Amino acid sequence: MTDVIRIENATKVIKDRAVLDGISLELPRGGVYGFMGINGSGKTMLFRAVAGLIHLSSGTVNVFGKRIGEDCDFPPGLGLSLDSTGFWEDQSALWNMTFLASIRGEVGEPAARDALRRVGLDPDDARKVSAFSMGMRQRLSIAQAVMERPELLILDEPTNALDVDGIGMVARLILEERARGCTVLVSCHNEPQVEALFDRTYRLYEGRIADGRQ
Repeated sequence: MTDVIRIENATKVIKDRAVLDGISLELPRGGVYGFMGINGSGKTMLFRAVAGLIHLSSGTVNVFGKRIGEDCDFPPGLGLSLDSTGFWEDQSALWNMTFLASIRGEVGEPAARDALRRVGLDPDDARKVSAFSMGMRQRLSIAQAVMERPELLILDEPTNALDVDGIGMVARLILEERARGCTVLVSCHNEPQVEALFDRTYRLYEGRIADGRQ
């Protein structure tokens, strides 16, 4: 099926420990899905599996009809914010964004500027990323994830280091992305403004799905 993300028996063993332990999920296209759990419960590892950043020990991940690691290395149309590192520290936010846009060549500087504004950053701010606060880095990470109008958006702890205004920005952005048909996977800790947007919430514990509720 091309209208779902299907995860079947996803298992990842590292040093004799199952960090993912037989997870099976079906996530219809266009929804907002929340993943909750304490640190080490498997949320980030599950997101890495969906994004094609790790090889599973067993099981499969299919994203909209494409098997990850077989039909493609990474899901087409993926926007990903896993952390706020990996930027060129001695360059500006706009330089980073336009360079990242040039890799695929699907969007240019206007889209980079628009994405920065959406997350509350000034595209004309000439400061180097090395001078950014943690909250500004988090906003930049989210900006690069949405810049190319992804089909699938993965946000791992997007509210980390953000103030109340930043949390509101994340909630607005999720609503905007869902409105245009994007499928959104989000993990967060006790942020009611964001959690209220989830169509379904999954709770992970020790690499397993503890429960899923609507």
